[in-house]
Amino acid sequence: MTRRVVLLFLAAFLLIGSAGQAQAAGYRYWSFWDHDGDRWVYATQGPSLVRPSDGDVQGFRFAVSENSDDAAQPRGAADFSSVCAKTPAEDGSKRVALVLDFGTASDAPSGENPPAPRTACARVSPDATTADALAAVAGPLRYNTNALLCGIAGYPKSGCGEQVAQKEKDDSTAPDAAPDQKGTAGDDGPSVGLYAGIAIVAGLAGAATWQARRRRNATD
Repeated sequence: MTRRVVLLFLAAFLLIGSAGQAQAAGYRYWSFWDHDGDRWVYATQGPSLVRPSDGDVQGFRFAVSENSDDAAQPRGAADFSSVCAKTPAEDGSKRVALVLDFGTASDAPSGENPPAPRTACARVSPDATTADALAAVAGPLRYNTNALLCGIAGYPKSGCGEQVAQKEKDDSTAPDAAPDQKGTAGDDGPSVGLYAGIAIVAGLAGAATWQARRRRNATD
């Protein structure tokens, strides 16, 4: 019985350890966003497939994220009239406001420093995609063989969606940080797996104590 308890204790601690490691993984990439009224919405299609309308606002944010629910939103002004104030409308073209957020130093690849966030107004043909608009104002762009957007305006110089250790995000001191930008429950506290592991350890500790008392009473 003692050996079994020891093995169960070991399994429980391994469960806790693996739960912690599961939270540590993230991916460094450019996320793509649509501005819907007064909020950012994670785009469901890539920029090469989306064809925005005149007056649309779209954004890109470079960061380390676990998934779309955890992705950091673009910071800064997202108002079409402000971004495209100096770009008048013209027949036979459309204007797309772009918010480009190169992220924070903590999310940058080793040896690189992110440029300051900026906005740009792209005047493109009516049938142009978001990728076309982005190329018009923020080149050079870099894609991988799977057509994943890897670099905007030459940043970062290398890498594309690589898995990295999840870094603590702290945009509280950054200008115009989105107030509702929060991670998943896994970022704010221990995961369900961690709590389950703790519960198993506690239960096993109780079982071991009961077993020890039972043996001691039997020998008295």
